[in-house]
Amino acid sequence: MRLIPTVPALALLLLACPLRATAQDEGRQWLAGDHHVHSEWSVDWDRSTTPPTPIRGGDSRYSRTRNAQEAAANGLVWMVHTDHGGPGHSRVTRDLAWPELLKARKAVPGVIQFHGMEFNVPAGEHASLIIAPGAAEREQEYVIERDYSRGETLVEGERDDGQLMLDALAHMKALAPQPLVFINHPSRTATGMGQWGEVEPDELRSWHDAAPTVLVGFEGAPGHQASATDRGLYRNAPARALGGFDQMTTQVGGAWDQLLAQGRRFWITATSDSHVNQRDGGSDFDPGQYSKTYVWARPEAGDVMDGLREGRIFAVTGDLIDRLELTVSSVGDAGASATMGERLALKPGKTMRVQLRVRQPDAPNAHGQRPALDHVELIVGSADAAGNPAMQTKRFAATDWQRDGAWLTVRWELPVPASGGFVRARGSSTAEVTPLADVPGEDPWQDLWFYSNPVFVGAEG
Repeated sequence: MRLIPTVPALALLLLACPLRATAQDEGRQWLAGDHHVHSEWSVDWDRSTTPPTPIRGGDSRYSRTRNAQEAAANGLVWMVHTDHGGPGHSRVTRDLAWPELLKARKAVPGVIQFHGMEFNVPAGEHASLIIAPGAAEREQEYVIERDYSRGETLVEGERDDGQLMLDALAHMKALAPQPLVFINHPSRTATGMGQWGEVEPDELRSWHDAAPTVLVGFEGAPGHQASATDRGLYRNAPARALGGFDQMTTQVGGAWDQLLAQGRRFWITATSDSHVNQRDGGSDFDPGQYSKTYVWARPEAGDVMDGLREGRIFAVTGDLIDRLELTVSSVGDAGASATMGERLALKPGKTMRVQLRVRQPDAPNAHGQRPALDHVELIVGSADAAGNPAMQTKRFAATDWQRDGAWLTVRWELPVPASGGFVRARGSSTAEVTPLADVPGEDPWQDLWFYSNPVFVGAEG
């Protein structure tokens, strides 16, 4: 049994979160990206041979260069090549896909391209593995896939071992620089609301405990958003995606908020999971065509990874917004403030000011629309005496916000949670107070959302 931190323990966890100096933000800007993109090296397999023979283009027909070109065309500055594994796929990645990555980097130098894979999680499902660029990146990915990927061996189920995932994370934690891991489509195998499948909240806690600077979050919005029947390929009718986002993200007080209420620095993203685009008969959008993960970073690989690791991230679909500033400050103390991924120490009982500023793009999105923002919501959480999330929310409509050109601003003043807590935000093009379950045939372009990552508030003393 995993113990839930008590209120004092939560305060200690929050106080351990580092503050950032303003000077560190010099040169940083919001950079859009996608950490889950498949290419022709997500192979199929001819299992009539021993070992099975990889069939190029089996699960995606696109080259890595083509994917990078589409990413650039859709406004992305960074992306991760994440092909599926399989029996002996580590050699496919090392010997065949790697040279194609080098070609793609040369052909599309304007996009920062990371080496990675869709890691087959032992005793789990899938995750995006992101390798830091450098002299060791090819070998690092090869060893991780060869030694730990659930799909690597010929014997089905041989690596369905929870300890092996912990061993994999220990291995990654010891690397320098460390890679990153985001769990993909966490509730895709759920059978109902809160009825988990191959990814359970207890597993997320265990994995995060094992390597909190490596496994740092999950897809808040899964890919496959262009599916005509099952948005996100969330096929179980009682456990659909909601507004295109995973139930772990959308449920106020749900699985994500439980992690945050325990003081965990755990982030969400939005990806394409691009295999085959809808115009080619598939269920996907191209990288950046519909979903974007924005990272506050300098346009260099190391700082993008730092932004992903530290939570300087927001997720959005349909280009509903392209800038987001969420800050928490102390009323009456002009010098104390924090933003996403940061922690602000405030005295319990004092008043804190939450401010959200978002910007809507000047240009139309890939569907030719300029979607209007219907409302935004500020969400404040803290841990109750039992360690469970106690939630407060406030919704703002167009009549409630201040407009300055393309920027919209809302503010909320409320008491600092006695035991510390967190603040996050979301907004939508729809009038839905809480995102509704997606239904077959709905138009994803008419159901757009953004989600911030949290700002932590720690109680002084």
